[in-house]
Amino acid sequence: MLHSARPILRRLATEVRGAEIAEAAAVLPLMFMMLLGIFWFGQAFSIYGAITRAAQDGARAGAAPYCATCSSPNTAATNAVNAVNADLLVSKLDPARIAALSSTPFFNACSGAPTSCASVGGSKVCVQGPVLLTDTTSPGATPVCGVSVTFQYPFQFWLPFTSLNKQRILLTASAQVRTEAQ
Repeated sequence: MLHSARPILRRLATEVRGAEIAEAAAVLPLMFMMLLGIFWFGQAFSIYGAITRAAQDGARAGAAPYCATCSSPNTAATNAVNAVNADLLVSKLDPARIAALSSTPFFNACSGAPTSCASVGGSKVCVQGPVLLTDTTSPGATPVCGVSVTFQYPFQFWLPFTSLNKQRILLTASAQVRTEAQ
């Protein structure tokens, strides 16, 4: 019986038909996962760029607290939040999805006391101002006052069969701009 099985085993060991199918079955799922990973990390990077740009525009808008087209003057925080929301909408992101900050960024006010986030109409965007943007402990540093805008936006990965599947992360955007003289 062993003598009759030897030629069959030898023929099976040297057979190469169907090897391409077996190799493809092993490699294609890995390539698919890599492509999905590239796509989702690209999406996260794109959203991070959009929210960073929104924070920068919000800080710029908050640094000059006026509104030429408004019937009543807006506060710096209102201008900053309106600019952030407008930028997010242009980027096809929902401003209502902004998450509450886990901790408030620490800035000293230009008067010396720490500042807290200004609240504007239920928005979770943290606008702090006027805050001290320079380190006055270094010799020769002149104090510069400005506005800080910080917020977090959620992103959810979708990578099946990995620990990142349906993992929700918070992307943080922060920007500081010196206050403009009027």
